Amino acid sequence: MTKLSNVKGRITYISSHAKQENLYAVYETTERKFWQELAKCSQEEFAKSGTEGKCIEARELIIALPESFTEYQPDRLLQLFTNHFKQNLLEQSVLLLCTYNKRKTNYHIHLIFSERQLLPEPEIKIASRNMFYDEQGKHVRTKKEILDTEGKEREGCKIIPKGSVYDSRMFTNKNQYFKSDEFLAEEKKNFTELINQYIDNPKGAFTGI
Repeated sequence: MTKLSNVKGRITYISSHAKQENLYAVYETTERKFWQELAKCSQEEFAKSGTEGKCIEARELIIALPESFTEYQPDRLLQLFTNHFKQNLLEQSVLLLCTYNKRKTNYHIHLIFSERQLLPEPEIKIASRNMFYDEQGKHVRTKKEILDTEGKEREGCKIIPKGSVYDSRMFTNKNQYFKSDEFLAEEKKNFTELINQYIDNPKGAFTGI
């Protein structure tokens, strides 16, 4: 599992036939706009937290497959893995890509998923009074805290008037389970069992999809 600090760039890179000469198939469960909004939300929340380092916008699982799986239809293979993943983890938005190298070995799946859930309705917060923010975007209590020695508003500071929208959210907070060793171990087990199921019963593969 890897952390993605630029999920839009990662998706563009590994889903492009121009950039990935040996790309078998792409399977998406959401529009690309979802990932754009997710990245925006993650960056905004990261800035508010004041945490150092890079913002983690999403995560990626890389799943090795037996070479015999190249005999299956790639799009149905991806659908199978997507359904298996989402069944275990409720409704995580997922993008999967199935790829291999020039010798048609190293067959594998890139599974990109969100640590946040899309809210049924956006949460919109209205200012009950004037709100003041300093150069770092940190909320301060009084207007005096954003003024310079001459009593003027410092560059980079802002005031949100009473009655205006001061915050809106489309996503939940990150689910901390997805960064745990327990999650990774469980997914390794689940996908190994899934792969073994279709190795042992190739004629019954993908029935019911």
